[in-house]
Amino acid sequence: MGTNGSTMLKPLRQGLPPLDPAAVSDAASCALPARYEAVREARRFTRGTLDQWDLGDRFDDICLVVSELVTNALRHALPADAGCAERSAPVRLHLMRWTGRLVCAVRDPSHETPVPRDSDDFSAESGRGLFLVDSFADSWGWHPLAGTLHGKVVWAMFRLQPAG
Repeated sequence: MGTNGSTMLKPLRQGLPPLDPAAVSDAASCALPARYEAVREARRFTRGTLDQWDLGDRFDDICLVVSELVTNALRHALPADAGCAERSAPVRLHLMRWTGRLVCAVRDPSHETPVPRDSDDFSAESGRGLFLVDSFADSWGWHPLAGTLHGKVVWAMFRLQPAG
């Protein structure tokens, strides 16, 4: 793990985390408005969902990652010159739980690859979030949406301790 800079942060550009969608034991999602208050809404939704799933003890790590993913999605979902139609572009947060894993996935309308910025970059503000995601999640990646859907999904996976 001693690599430095962006070399350690090659996100997995693969369909989804290596998990069987049919085996999901719980799933929840919420649509987020294209406004920065959406980060607060995402945190509230995550807190409620994790409490419901008895995972409240993982809230801090998971919520930090959710906040970063949603912030990044909003940054790309809110182009400065966008008209009204663009501003309603859906950012969606999905939380999915398997027996030993939890995945947070955030969908946004941008096709840009999520790229961590080097920290000496003048725009470092926007790159640091992915370093946090990389530090707190067990793995993360992204994939473009298929078919008629525009945009991409960025996901982060957390390993869960067996109960008890």
